[in-house]
Amino acid sequence: MTNLTRREFMNISATGFGAASFLPHLLQANTPHNFPIGFQSWVIRDVLVKDFPGTLKMMAGLGYQHIEMCSPLGYAKYGFGPLQNMKASEMKNIIKDAGLNCVSCHYGFKELKDNGQERMDFANELGLTQMVVAAFGLPKNGTLSDWKKAADETNELGILARKNGIQLCYHNHNFEFEKLDGELIYDALLQQLDPDLIKMQFQVWVIIAGYKAVDYFRKYPGRFISAHLSDWSGAGEVQVPLGTGKVDWKDFFEASKTGGLKNIFVEMDMPTLKESAAYLKSIR
Repeated sequence: MTNLTRREFMNISATGFGAASFLPHLLQANTPHNFPIGFQSWVIRDVLVKDFPGTLKMMAGLGYQHIEMCSPLGYAKYGFGPLQNMKASEMKNIIKDAGLNCVSCHYGFKELKDNGQERMDFANELGLTQMVVAAFGLPKNGTLSDWKKAADETNELGILARKNGIQLCYHNHNFEFEKLDGELIYDALLQQLDPDLIKMQFQVWVIIAGYKAVDYFRKYPGRFISAHLSDWSGAGEVQVPLGTGKVDWKDFFEASKTGGLKNIFVEMDMPTLKESAAYLKSIR
């Protein structure tokens, strides 16, 4: 993520939205979708923890309706530490007062294994309906058996989540789209994870590795509950605002109906957030 000061972020908020509304791709877009426009808190964590209420209001002003949080306790050393003493009820009220909703949150695999019930109590008080395992944290030399064992442990957590009235999900990164023993890790996980207990959150950014969300939505109907949205310039790892890159969003939203999506969360570099929200608003 690009590191910006809060003032720089506010300047982007004040100037970028108007400019984005005149871009040709916004005028030509005609693909409707019915998803609330969400964003992942990870990408703005630096400013979010300095002014939680103010930053949320700025994001709402850009047109965002949902925030996907990261567990303050599980992500304390990754920038969310200043929020770790905030009560769930307080967080919920601040989010609501900003005009946003929060139904989903990312968690570390280890924190769920070590403190599952405690985190689910917090989730219920916050009003979450989805808890997302962000990554297994396996070593680089982890075997396919290690991945499958972690998937089995996730299924067990899914049973606990169901007892607490919460849907457990799994979020991929690019490294699940590598092969071990001749098998794509992500495909192995889809086979190992119980579809009745675990839904998938698809990260569209794997397009840079040659994989498309739409292919998985259609191959595995109903297995997906949400997606992290990003767009690719087509060169290196350069992100561009939604609607200006290589992702076919018309096809994406059409296939999302088959995949089972309920939520979308923009997860991109901070300077692209305004124009991406404008694009999503234009095609609703």
